Amino acid sequence: MNQTTNHTLHANHTPHSNKTANAQTNSQVNHDIIKAATPTEQKFYDFYLEEHQNMACRRLHFAGSSFGLLGLAKSVKTRSPKPLLKGIVAGYACAWVGHFFFEKNKPASFKFPLKSFASDFRMYGDVVRGNLSLKDRKFDKSR
Repeated sequence: MNQTTNHTLHANHTPHSNKTANAQTNSQVNHDIIKAATPTEQKFYDFYLEEHQNMACRRLHFAGSSFGLLGLAKSVKTRSPKPLLKGIVAGYACAWVGHFFFEKNKPASFKFPLKSFASDFRMYGDVVRGNLSLKDRKFDKSR
């Protein structure tokens, strides 16, 4: 009878151990996927920042992103898509003026629209947190 009890305890313990081991393995796999994706994202963001060295261009991007966020907020408040569309148009107009007239390069959104959009808001966040300057590149902390 002791053998049966020991076998039952061992059998009950093993699935729990397997679940724990599987959870740890899945967690490690997810962590590895995140780590693998990060360098590529960082590489693009480094490229993105290289394309935004001119302070007038950065300021115009910041203003444009602000217009986009204000349009989003107003769209949610009024339950109308018009303010969001206006915010997007104003945002891209500001950004493209910054590139064509100040930075003198082609916007990254032409070749990489989604990565560029995400990087624009990452840059916006870096400015808000004080990691990127709108006055002089020598004050940049995120590079």
